[in-house]
Amino acid sequence: MKSVLIRPMVTEKMSNISAKYPSKYGFIVDIDANKIEISKAIKEKFNVEVVSVNTVRYKGKTRTQFTKKGRFTGKTPKFKKAVVTLKEGQTIDIFGQA
Repeated sequence: MKSVLIRPMVTEKMSNISAKYPSKYGFIVDIDANKIEISKAIKEKFNVEVVSVNTVRYKGKTRTQFTKKGRFTGKTPKFKKAVVTLKEGQTIDIFGQA
């Protein structure tokens, strides 16, 4: 069985969203996962009730690096982001502080 949740989104933008809306959390998820699978995975892992799931798919970007030996071109991986809204009053401890 594949793992749906890859890692939580710990970025400045997601932190601002979570501060403004305390019941919203962001996760990087499997590119093939659908909203129902994401909701079930969050419910099982964190024991919370999910109200809604919004997803966005991102294409990989081309990156170029210039060095003394020439130009190198690569590509960043594609990924899928899910913003999960929980039931009012429920939280997820992303950093595992006890």
